[in-house]
Amino acid sequence: MTTVHDPLLTPVKHRVTPAAARRLKDLGIETVGDALRYAPRRYYHWGKLTGLAGLSEGEDVTVLAQVVSANLIRNRSGNGVRLVVIITDGMSRLTCTFFAKKEYALSRHRKLLQPGETFLFAGKVSAYQGDLQLVQPQFEEIESDSPEAIERKSGAPIPIYPAKGGTPSWKIRALINSILEGINWDAVPETVPEDVRNQHRLLPISRAFQLLHNPHDDTDWREAKRTLAWREALELQTALLLPRITGENKSRALVDTTGLVSTVIDSLPFTLTRGQHDAWQAIAADMAREESMQRLLQADVGAGKTVIALLAMLRAVENGGQAALLAPTEVLARQHFLSLQRLLGDEQLNVPLHLLTSSVSAGTRSEILSRLAAGEPGIAVGTHALIQDDVEIPRLDVLVVDEQHRFGVAQRDKLREGRDTTPHLLVMTATPIPRTIAMTVFGDLDTTAMTDMPPGRTPVATHVVSAANKAWMDRIWQRAKEEIDKGGRVYMVCSRIDDEDDSNLPSIESMQSYLQQVPDLAGVTVGIAHGNQKPEDNARALDAFARGEAPLLLATTVVEVGVDVPEATMMVVMGAEQFGLSQLHQLRGRVGRSDRASICLLVHMDGPSPVALERLQAMETFSDGFALAEADLRLRSEGDVLGRRQSGHASSLQFLSVRRDAAIITAARTAAMQILQADPHLKDHPGLAHSVQERAGEELMWLERN
Repeated sequence: MTTVHDPLLTPVKHRVTPAAARRLKDLGIETVGDALRYAPRRYYHWGKLTGLAGLSEGEDVTVLAQVVSANLIRNRSGNGVRLVVIITDGMSRLTCTFFAKKEYALSRHRKLLQPGETFLFAGKVSAYQGDLQLVQPQFEEIESDSPEAIERKSGAPIPIYPAKGGTPSWKIRALINSILEGINWDAVPETVPEDVRNQHRLLPISRAFQLLHNPHDDTDWREAKRTLAWREALELQTALLLPRITGENKSRALVDTTGLVSTVIDSLPFTLTRGQHDAWQAIAADMAREESMQRLLQADVGAGKTVIALLAMLRAVENGGQAALLAPTEVLARQHFLSLQRLLGDEQLNVPLHLLTSSVSAGTRSEILSRLAAGEPGIAVGTHALIQDDVEIPRLDVLVVDEQHRFGVAQRDKLREGRDTTPHLLVMTATPIPRTIAMTVFGDLDTTAMTDMPPGRTPVATHVVSAANKAWMDRIWQRAKEEIDKGGRVYMVCSRIDDEDDSNLPSIESMQSYLQQVPDLAGVTVGIAHGNQKPEDNARALDAFARGEAPLLLATTVVEVGVDVPEATMMVVMGAEQFGLSQLHQLRGRVGRSDRASICLLVHMDGPSPVALERLQAMETFSDGFALAEADLRLRSEGDVLGRRQSGHASSLQFLSVRRDAAIITAARTAAMQILQADPHLKDHPGLAHSVQERAGEELMWLERN
């Protein structure tokens, strides 16, 4: 890629005074580019005052308001004075109080803050005697020839910046404008090609930055933000697609050589659904090419992903290769292992199948490692134990990663690195992902969605219950006994193991004691499973539950994924307001895995937040995981949607919103693909190449798969 000089990389300390540079550093601004990307939070207009009714205590605010009155009051102690200024938005009022030891210290305030005058006030909202106020707020003094004065006359929007470290919005603006004045705009690399800009009516990047900070009207800053969102989307999609287009990930082409896959499909005790059939066709076509498959398989809970994973891994085995299935927990790894055993049949079709977890005995582990290292064709199922340094799988042709969001990107790719050929990658998730999230966070993967369910599955009736409703709670225990008496199994899930803190949320410890006192459950054996138990103890508890020896299982979210007990007909989630929608949907998916009617009861404690209550109501409304994913997207904030980088810092996306910008993301992906197909190494697109290099330097996959 071409090297480009970028003035946006210039440190701000070369453009402003040392004191100003320190102030900017407190805001996270260290380069010229940082300053340009420090976007206003909102825009005000002179004559359109800020609504004061929505302010809340503890909030850092910048408000545009009109002075109603200003009165100097001597303190009763005789020590000092205060100026009490009442400001208004035309409807509500707010008190601003300025303190001083001597009256003359407030003379400038008294001169400027005259009734009828309008100012920007900035400070932290506090409360005094039940009323909100600003204490010692900063306010903007406007000189007659200042940009603000000109804006007041012209009606131009006023940028309001996120104020931090005691630096008010107007001082931030002054610092940013001083940096803007010294930029050689002709030297700023243009990321978005001219034909793409023309097609989508985007601004040149230099113009976008200028209008972001100094708009003439509201259209200016809106178009600037749209252009900058487009720029981020194009950079991201290009960075994600680039390794695939340039052919950096070469794999062995895997084709039908022995009919092994067809034999297994014919021997299955069920017929593949249309969704399973289509998914397998797409995966088989991917693996038949030398270009590395990178596919995300989305399916709802219980839709039958495991059999598709098996077919993909068998395709590696019949080509003389090895395959691995990486799961985030021992419970899930063990469940996959048992499911694969059942699908392969008693004879296992001479396909070696290994389970490698931390609880495997030393002797068994040594034998498995020896066989894998020898390159013996077969399938290895495991947890993080599969990616330890002493594990060698030299002929790994297919890697299946289940519940990708539980792994870091580096962990996932460890099994694929340092090889002559790159294993084909199949990522599976039972947490359906909205399309915009899939394109942004999983943008390096092709996506297949299995939206149908195997025949014989029954919908799960879901109800939200308040723990304060004694009649309902008593009925829960009665219903649990009824399900058990009919041969069913009952899960009860808590978010906590013990009662060490002061939380009123139910724990495994407290519920275990409580259930012993419930008359309806007398004689019912209760199993226990949670993360603090040894894996073998959890395995015994799950086996006893499956066999019906302990038909009520009290557990944490260790049962969230990978537990398949067809006899389970009732799920009770205690403290359900503490769980996210995807977790609740996964937990609900532990029941309804047969033709027997099943029920899920979401029990919340007193006073759940409005958002938590909306989540629970969404669970009542939607049984389809894809519909729930869209509901979850609406309920989350942008930061929650994207998660955090593995380093703990926020996502690098500053203008692009995966909640709002679906059309931009879709169009940018198409544009990125067209650019790379015509210019795989971006030789004719130096600005875009430069931006992609910068992203890769930070950490190409800066979004944790969450």
